[in-house]
Amino acid sequence: MATISSAAGIFVFAFLLGLSGAMMPGPMTFATIDRATRYGVRTGPLVTLGHGIPEVLITVGLIFGLGRVLAMHSVAGTIGVLGAVVLIWMGCGMIKDARSGRLSLDPKGGGISSVGPFAAGILTTLTNPYWFVWWGTVGAFYVLQTWKQGLFILASFFIGHIMADLFWMTLMAFAGVTGRRFLSDKFYRGLVITLGFFLIGMAGYFLYSGIRFLV
Repeated sequence: MATISSAAGIFVFAFLLGLSGAMMPGPMTFATIDRATRYGVRTGPLVTLGHGIPEVLITVGLIFGLGRVLAMHSVAGTIGVLGAVVLIWMGCGMIKDARSGRLSLDPKGGGISSVGPFAAGILTTLTNPYWFVWWGTVGAFYVLQTWKQGLFILASFFIGHIMADLFWMTLMAFAGVTGRRFLSDKFYRGLVITLGFFLIGMAGYFLYSGIRFLV
């Protein structure tokens, strides 16, 4: 029961962490809204499926390709500290952009417009530098921490993370189909601010854990 309880907690945390990233406007979000007018609500799951393939590969790579390196206290500590910096940067940026009123869900060009939703999910992921920064710091830290607790806990983290993408991209696809009549920019900005503070709070845990590894 303790394992199941821990897995449930990791799932919820990973969902919130993933949602904070998924909600920020970017190529994948706009590609989803744009393609929803042609492919319908199924655009969300298809984009998420395409996005999930690089995420599975990088997770496997972190476990088996870099496992010994990540297990070194100096490396784990550095990743933890850098992860804290990234989370603070993300959280402050989210709050600043939301409060300034610059954030909007109106598409500003879906990018890679000649491909379908599945391919768009792959391409908008691999061409997004932010994605590599996240997985090189925050993602690597949590893969390392959950892998130490076993495959079940790691799977809970990954499933929670990808479910956040599925939830948000499906919601964005629905918004594209309905013309965003049900989701206002004001409500969206409020959610972004809330998740921004969540990330800043998590940065404290990353910093604490990173320093523990280093000392």
